[in-house]
Amino acid sequence: MRLGMAPLLLAALLACGGGNHTNSPAPPPPPPPTGGQFSVATVVSGLAQPTAMALVPDGRILVCEQGGTLRVVKGGTLLATPFLTVPVSASGERGLIGVTVDPAFATNGYVYVYYTAPTPAVHNRLSRFTASGDQAQPGSEVVLLDLDNLSSATNHNGGGLHFGPDGKLYVGVGENATGSNAQTLSNLLGKLLRINPDGSVPADNPLLAQTSGKNRLIWALGLRNPYTFAFQPGTGLLLINDVGQDTWEEINKGQAGANYGWPATEGMTSNPAYVSPIYTYQHGLNDVNGCAIVGGDFYDPATPTFPAAFLHQYLFMDYCGGWLRRLDPATGLVSDWLTGFSSPVDLRVAPDGSVLVLGRGGGGTLQRVTYTTP
Repeated sequence: MRLGMAPLLLAALLACGGGNHTNSPAPPPPPPPTGGQFSVATVVSGLAQPTAMALVPDGRILVCEQGGTLRVVKGGTLLATPFLTVPVSASGERGLIGVTVDPAFATNGYVYVYYTAPTPAVHNRLSRFTASGDQAQPGSEVVLLDLDNLSSATNHNGGGLHFGPDGKLYVGVGENATGSNAQTLSNLLGKLLRINPDGSVPADNPLLAQTSGKNRLIWALGLRNPYTFAFQPGTGLLLINDVGQDTWEEINKGQAGANYGWPATEGMTSNPAYVSPIYTYQHGLNDVNGCAIVGGDFYDPATPTFPAAFLHQYLFMDYCGGWLRRLDPATGLVSDWLTGFSSPVDLRVAPDGSVLVLGRGGGGTLQRVTYTTP
């Protein structure tokens, strides 16, 4: 991910080498919906360098702050006491950078987080905590996975966490700024992992014969920095946002055992060894292009309130461009939607049909997009 922690970090993230820079122009998007009006309102502000969020079935929102605190937004209020605090290495893009809740949260209270543990050597960790009201039970941390030790590079950590329709936990892991990590099966970096909720290896993972130990958790490889991804309710379609190098941002269709080609290719490829993205866009620090794809969710809420054109669409954002667009997975058409967000990092479609946007700009904000009919 490229987060605006400091101008030096952003400059370092944007200064990189090449790749396969071929791409086909996108077809023209359908016209925007007519009638009604979208509005954006701030739910809470004052979040300290937020990185990711998760929705709790009872309406609470859990927000990761990079420095290691998991905050609770309840009834439109940011609670003063964090849900939990973990010790982290928070330099660069490290820190508390991923969160999700168990599909059976209402009965087991499980919350899963992904963070950069500083000891015994700096590495990313997946842990489970048990909720007790608005806080985690003291001493409830269960470490499910300690990933490979990190190099001195502080970027490309991944952090996306989601349960799939198969009940497995999927984890996006960056390649720690070393492209070769994405192509080896001897470590977990630059991969999408698939894990049983207790941390064990699913018996039907696709690369069991080629791997051993914890590397048997690898579900797909060849990714640079899969910071965000999402499953579509009902269909199980998985779309993975892979933050690009200096030219292309990618949306990839999740496939068991797929190799998405990084670092041999970036953007579309004709090499049959690699799976091409279903959509790419180019870099440019403006509201037309961007620098880092973030967010990502399907508009399939329990109560749709947006125009019918939004149903089943994939919503995604760019950190630098500050825009929000929608992709039709059935046709590949992409439509412009909203602009003006300040350093967005994550988004979720809420059950009530609104869209929540988490941003680092404006002092750290959680905003809600709603639609009013004429």
